Amino acid sequence: MTEYLNVGKIVNTHGIRGEVRVISQTDFPEERYRKGAELTLFRENKEPLPLIVSGHRKHKNFDLLTFEGYSNINDVEPFRNGILKVTKDDLVDLAENEFYYHEIIGLEVVEEDGTVIGKVKEILSPGANDVWVVQRKGKKDALIPYIESVVHTIDLENGQVTVEIPEGLLDDEN
Repeated sequence: MTEYLNVGKIVNTHGIRGEVRVISQTDFPEERYRKGAELTLFRENKEPLPLIVSGHRKHKNFDLLTFEGYSNINDVEPFRNGILKVTKDDLVDLAENEFYYHEIIGLEVVEEDGTVIGKVKEILSPGANDVWVVQRKGKKDALIPYIESVVHTIDLENGQVTVEIPEGLLDDEN
């Protein structure tokens, strides 16, 4: 079975010529939304729909897309709230020490001495650096910044991340 990864969510239509507003979840919008790129639209209770990008432009915080064969607002209105995805085979090769979110989520987080902190359950992108939300047993989730001084090694083969937690980062035992 083909595995898919999220690229963005269609939040609305834009204008009357079949444009849709997308909140992107990709680091490669130029690649994902280039003319001729294939995306698959997933909607509740509907079959996945393959779409070919015919146009892309930025507008405020959105990516505006048009698709081949859908040139009118009435054609794309049903796409609202749909999730645009690409197949895992379409992934762009990353540079050394760069990772996709799906590779990091689920990894076990351990300290240098082997103490298990928990598992990465989601990744936030608030600004300068990503923040990993680590689910811990019997405690609040830990927020760990993805920076060199904290995250030392990422071992995808063994499903483990080794970190050095700065003093005070996890002092929330109450």
